[in-house]
Amino acid sequence: MIQTSSLGYPRIGKNREWKKTLEAYWAGKIDEQTFRSQMEDIQLQHLQNQQKAGIGLIPVGDFTFYDHVLDTAAMFGIVPPRYGYTGGDIPLDLYFAMARGNASATACEMTKWFNTNYHYIVPEIGSLTPRLTENKPLAAYRFAKERAGIEGKPVIVGLYTFLKLSKGFSAAEISAVAARFLPLYVQLLQELKQEGVSWVQIDEPAVVTGLTAEDAALLETIYSEITASVPDLNVMLQTYFEAAEPLEALLGLPVQGLGLDFVHDGGKNLESIARLGWPQGLTLGAGILDGRNIWRSDTDAKLALVARLQQYVPAERLILQPSSSLLHVPVTTLGEDKLKPAVKNALAFADEKLAELVLIAAAANEGEANYAAELARSREALEVFRALPERSREDVAEQVRLLKKLPDYRSLPFAERVKVQQAKWRLPLLPTTTIGSFPQTAEVRQARLKWRKGVWNQERYDGFIRRQIAEAITLQEELGLDVLVHGEFERTDMVEFFGEKLAGYLFTGGGWVQSYGSRCVKPPVIYADVAFIQPMTVKESLYAQSLTKLPVKGMLTGPVTILNWSFVRDDLSREAVAGQIALALRQEITALEEAGIEMIQVDEPAIREGLPLKAGDHEHYLNWAVQSFRIATNHVKATTQVHTHMCYSEFNDMIDSISAMDADVISIETSRSHGELIVSFEEQEYDKGIGLGVYDIHSPRVPDVEEMTSAIDRALRVLDVQQFWINPDCGLKTRGWEETTAALRNMVKAAVIVREKSGVVSR
Repeated sequence: MIQTSSLGYPRIGKNREWKKTLEAYWAGKIDEQTFRSQMEDIQLQHLQNQQKAGIGLIPVGDFTFYDHVLDTAAMFGIVPPRYGYTGGDIPLDLYFAMARGNASATACEMTKWFNTNYHYIVPEIGSLTPRLTENKPLAAYRFAKERAGIEGKPVIVGLYTFLKLSKGFSAAEISAVAARFLPLYVQLLQELKQEGVSWVQIDEPAVVTGLTAEDAALLETIYSEITASVPDLNVMLQTYFEAAEPLEALLGLPVQGLGLDFVHDGGKNLESIARLGWPQGLTLGAGILDGRNIWRSDTDAKLALVARLQQYVPAERLILQPSSSLLHVPVTTLGEDKLKPAVKNALAFADEKLAELVLIAAAANEGEANYAAELARSREALEVFRALPERSREDVAEQVRLLKKLPDYRSLPFAERVKVQQAKWRLPLLPTTTIGSFPQTAEVRQARLKWRKGVWNQERYDGFIRRQIAEAITLQEELGLDVLVHGEFERTDMVEFFGEKLAGYLFTGGGWVQSYGSRCVKPPVIYADVAFIQPMTVKESLYAQSLTKLPVKGMLTGPVTILNWSFVRDDLSREAVAGQIALALRQEITALEEAGIEMIQVDEPAIREGLPLKAGDHEHYLNWAVQSFRIATNHVKATTQVHTHMCYSEFNDMIDSISAMDADVISIETSRSHGELIVSFEEQEYDKGIGLGVYDIHSPRVPDVEEMTSAIDRALRVLDVQQFWINPDCGLKTRGWEETTAALRNMVKAAVIVREKSGVVSR
C-alpha cells in the first residue's frame, strides 16, 4: 500500500496568525507566556489540518518561532560570543536577538534558502563547542501526540546541510567540525527512538548542489555512525529542489529511506533510478507534487509517474509527498472567491496539494476507476484554464520576435558614458542615497485600505500620497542626501505593485508566504502573457522631482526579480516569461525618460536566488537573466544613469555577470554579512559605480557614525573612492521613521567625514 507524507506545512497560518503573534510579542503587547500559548494554538491547527487531509506521515518539528536553521543552531548552543551567552537554556529574547540584533549586538547574517525567496539565519560556528540545549524535535513529537493524537515524523536539518550553510570555519575543517556535532545528533536521535518515534525526516537539501568525493565520504561517516548508534530508527534522508547527483552516492548510505524531488529535477532522478535500479529494503519518498508553485497538478501525468516508479519500487516502500516543504506556498484557496472560476479551479495551495496527494495515492492503490469522477473534475479544470485566450497573445509574441532585431548594448560603453553622466549630474564624492522605500506606517497602510475599499476616492488618495512624498523629499533634503527617492508610499510590495499594472497577472486575497521572520509577502501570479498597459510609475516620480532641484530616482523592480518573486505559469520556460516582463519594463523606462526622469533604478534583489543549484547550469541562467535586464534598460540615453540593487545573497561568484548587466551604479548588501563581500573585490576588479550597504535595515538597531565610517573605510581599501556610493543595504519600508531618520543622519555624517579625510569633495 502506497503511503502519503508531507515534508512541512506553512507556518504563517491562513490569516497570518503566526506573524501577528510574533509582532505583538516584539512590540510588548503580549508577554512570553501568552506568546507561547498562542503559538501552540497555531501549531496545533497546522497539525490538525494535515490530519484532516488524510496524510499518513505528518511532519513535526517544522514549526518554528522564526527560522528552522536558527532553531537548529540554538538547539546546539551555537550563539556567537557577542551576545554574552554563557550556556544553558537559550532565552526567547536571545533567540530573537540572533535573528534581529539588539542594542548591543548585530544580528546574524541572513541569506536565501537555496534558490527560494525564503531567508534563513546563518549559523556562526567558529570555535564554539556545541551542546544539546534542548531536543526540539522531541518536544514537537510529544506536543503532536498529546494534543492531537498524532504519531508525528520529526523533522531535523541534517548535519551535512547544517554545516554547509554555516560559517566560521574553512572547507578543509568541515570533517573536524562534523565530529564535534555528530555525538549530539546521535543523542538527539536516541532520545527520539526511546520515545517511540518510528520515522525521522533528516533534511539534506545541500546534497543536490553536487557531491565531491570528500562530501560523499562525510555523508557516509555521518549516517554510518547514526545507523550504528540508533539501529532501529527509520531515517528518511530527504533531498529537494533538484536532482540528487550522483544518486549512487546516496543509494549506498545506511538509511532506511531516501526522499527525492521528481518535480524540479529535470527528469534526472527517474533516469538515475532506471539506470541504477532501486535497492531492496529502501523506501522511496517520491516528491511528485510541486511544493514551490501554486498550480493544480495534472493528475493523469502524476499517476503515470507513480506507475513508472512502481516498476522499480514496490508499493509498500513508496511514499508520495510534495517535492519540498509547503513552507513556500500559501495555506488554502478557500476565500479566493474574487478570482474567476477558470483560474481559481486551476490553483492548489498547501491544503489543496495535500488533498491531491491523498487522491493520487488512493487512485494508485485502489484503481483509477474508483476515483473517475474526482480525476475527471481535475482534468476538466486544467483544460478550461489552459484554453484562456490571454495565455496566448499574438501581440506579445510579435514583440518578442521584433526584440531579436534590436541592439543588445548601451549607446556608449561605461568608460565613456560615466564622463557625460558626471558632467550632467555633478554629484559630490561618495554620493549618498537610499535604496528606494521609506517607512510604510500604519497611517499609510490604512489610507491604502480605505482607497481599495472605496471609502476614499482616487483624488483623496492621490492627495494623501503626494503629501507623503513631499514630506519625504523635505526630510531627505534636510538630512543632506545627494540623490533622493519618492518613498514608494503608493506601493504595497515591490512586485505586487507592478503586477497590478501589467497584463497577465492576477492577485489572490490570502496567498501569503513567509519571506523572513515575520515578513510575509503575497506574490502576484503570472497566469497569462505579460504585457505593458500604461505608465506605472511616472506620476509619482515626476511629482517628487518637481519638489526639488536634486535628482530623484525613478524606481522599478527588474524583470528577473518580478519573475522570481511571483508564482509563475508552468507551461512556458522562466526565460521566456522573463523576456515578456523585460519588454514591458522597457516601455515603462521609456515613459520615465520621456517625462524627464533620467536617473532610474531597476532593482534586481532576487537575481541570484534564481541561480540553479548545479554549477553546470549557472551560465545558461545568468546569460538570460543578464539579457533580460539589458532588454529593459539598454535603450536609454548615455546621460541617463541606470542603477540597480541586490541584497542578501553571495555575489562573489557572479561579479562578472553583475558587471555584464551594464548598470551604471549597483548597490549590494554587505552589512548583514559583516562586509564579507568586500573581500571579493580584492581579487576581482569592478569598474562601475557601486554602493555597499553601510548598515543593516532589517534590524531596529541604529549604528553610530563611527561604525558607519569604519564600514566605508573598509570598502575603500579595495574600491576606488570615485566609484563608491553610500547607502543603506536595502529599502526602509519595514522600519519606523525615528530609527530611519537617526540612521540616515549618521550615514550622511559618516560620508562627510570620509570626504574630508580624502581631501576631494567632488567627482
